[in-house]
Amino acid sequence: MSEQPLICVIDDDESVRQTVGRILRGAGYAVVDARDGEIGLRVIERELPAMIVTDIVMPNREGIETIREAKQRFPAIPIIAISGGGRLGPDGFLELAVKLGADDCLAKPFRPEELLDKVSRLLKPQTATA
Repeated sequence: MSEQPLICVIDDDESVRQTVGRILRGAGYAVVDARDGEIGLRVIERELPAMIVTDIVMPNREGIETIREAKQRFPAIPIIAISGGGRLGPDGFLELAVKLGADDCLAKPFRPEELLDKVSRLLKPQTATA
């Protein structure tokens, strides 16, 4: 039996965390979550997930800072940045997230298939045999 890849979902919106978690669990992934980047980084350090999915606009430690620190400390863990962008829209935030270390990004709202496609593409290199 193969172990389910663990994905850490970081978002201050509980309904987003639940929805993303449900999508990922339904596709066979294990999920841990956090309500902000500060908690998320502690979870990442403790659990060493296969992937991180993080919102950008959050209290305490926002997503850009979380992405930068996670990439510095855990460079092999792929990161998907997600954002509705608040009043300005997501594009500027997501572009900046990719420049600062996110491996891919998604604007909210997104379809489950979009998320699962990005997750499977980013995790594929880790599961390939050498």
